[in-house]
Amino acid sequence: MISKIGDELKSILYEGGASLVGFADLKSIAKSDMPFGVSVAVAIPADTVKSIHNGPNLAYYDAYHTLNEKLDHLVTMGEEFLKSKGYMAYAQTVDAVKEFGTYRTELPHKTVATNAGLGWIGKSALLVTEQFGSAIRLSSLVTNAELECGAPITESKCGGCMVCASACPAKAISGKLWNVELDRDEFFDPLACRKKARELAAERISKEITLCGKCIEICPYTQKYLNLVK
Repeated sequence: MISKIGDELKSILYEGGASLVGFADLKSIAKSDMPFGVSVAVAIPADTVKSIHNGPNLAYYDAYHTLNEKLDHLVTMGEEFLKSKGYMAYAQTVDAVKEFGTYRTELPHKTVATNAGLGWIGKSALLVTEQFGSAIRLSSLVTNAELECGAPITESKCGGCMVCASACPAKAISGKLWNVELDRDEFFDPLACRKKARELAAERISKEITLCGKCIEICPYTQKYLNLVK
């Protein structure tokens, strides 16, 4: 029954347009009555990623919002499906997730994704996946449905690569390798990133938004994805 629910849920999400779906056991992280997570990723179109080589543009701005809306729809569908089967579920939509401190959330989408085995945290503090690099948008939902979970990824696979650190216009990336015990602020400066990204968005597209994308576009794993869809 557990496997069947998971298979049905994955089918619904993939048919709805998800690029990656993974299940995470969060019992050691989220002390709640919904200790399982569903990570959902949607790839940023390759042409859009290629277009931000020299900075953010309106195509990237539009894709950012369109993909967020798509993810909200997907995780809400997942929530509704699980509830229809008698389980508890809660979709972490854009409106449902609340920030505190320095751009933190109680259960980050990236934490669900790494625990589901979808990828690791890169030096840019973004999720990096084998399939799409960091050219993805993420969302998640939590549930008490005991899903068949993936193997957590607890260490970076970036090795000695410093491409994103060298390219970062904010110099926000220290180059230190992530592991599950390392706090984000020990290897990445979110305040410097936000300040520069907002400057670039104001300059290039006249928008008040934190939008840059250079570390996404330049990542070697992203470049593999871009090369595959030429």
